[in-house]
Amino acid sequence: MRFVGYARVSTQDQDTALQLDALSKAGCTVIFQEKASGASRRGHELTKCLASLQKGDVLVVYKIDRIARSLFDLLAILRQLETGGATIKSVTEPLDTTNSMGVFVVQILGAVAQLERSMIRERSIAGQIAARARGRMPGRIRALSSGDEAALVAEYAAGGITQAGLATKYGVSTSVVKRAIQRAKPAAQAR
Repeated sequence: MRFVGYARVSTQDQDTALQLDALSKAGCTVIFQEKASGASRRGHELTKCLASLQKGDVLVVYKIDRIARSLFDLLAILRQLETGGATIKSVTEPLDTTNSMGVFVVQILGAVAQLERSMIRERSIAGQIAARARGRMPGRIRALSSGDEAALVAEYAAGGITQAGLATKYGVSTSVVKRAIQRAKPAAQAR
């Protein structure tokens, strides 16, 4: 069993010394460290750290927010560790999946995350229903009017101009052109 540490600070100006000292005192023989914002999905060193873990290893972090940017992210990391046979321990918080109480805490976190997902979904659906009742259709406002979109599709069907050329001509992105052409295909097939 190895104790593998992971330390992260959010900006280049911050220092990992406090975390490194705590991880060393916790018995970490290998420590990965990086300076990366928590907003970035996965840092390069975190990916390397997780990939290095073997069955029986313990991932040690100073605080949980150093490894995960959200509860969902934490649960994904915990699932990855569980699949590989590794566990996690926080130096400053009561998260320690090396014992049964820590596993119980993780299960509670999972239940809270599921409840949060359900509540977000319910609010989203309620908002969409309310918007429709007020006459608003949820979703992105189209960049082209229906007339311009029909003209664009007709020009593309006639040939002689690329999607990029149409995008430039109509002042939109090529993605808008592609979506307009895709929407027109089912209508043409229905005839």
